[in-house]
Amino acid sequence: MLERKRVKGRTQVTFILPEDTPGGPVSVVGDFNHWNPAAHPLESRGDGTRAATVALPAHSAHSFRYLAADDHWFDEEHADGHDGLNSRVHT
Repeated sequence: MLERKRVKGRTQVTFILPEDTPGGPVSVVGDFNHWNPAAHPLESRGDGTRAATVALPAHSAHSFRYLAADDHWFDEEHADGHDGLNSRVHT
């Protein structure tokens, strides 16, 4: 799931997954962090979910995917779209 919040010309996008699906660590990686899995690991929120928030320029579009343990890449089911292998988010 994606949540968005406008803050001073930028959009904070929060990437949210269930706490245990998939098991193990998960990161959101995309063109906004040079596909670096260490940049935005999802952290537990205490409500049964885990999330990472990224500040992106307003009125832009970005490609991203999730990376879980054992090199398991997967897409966001509720993304704004897809461009081949990647999910897309519009701010």
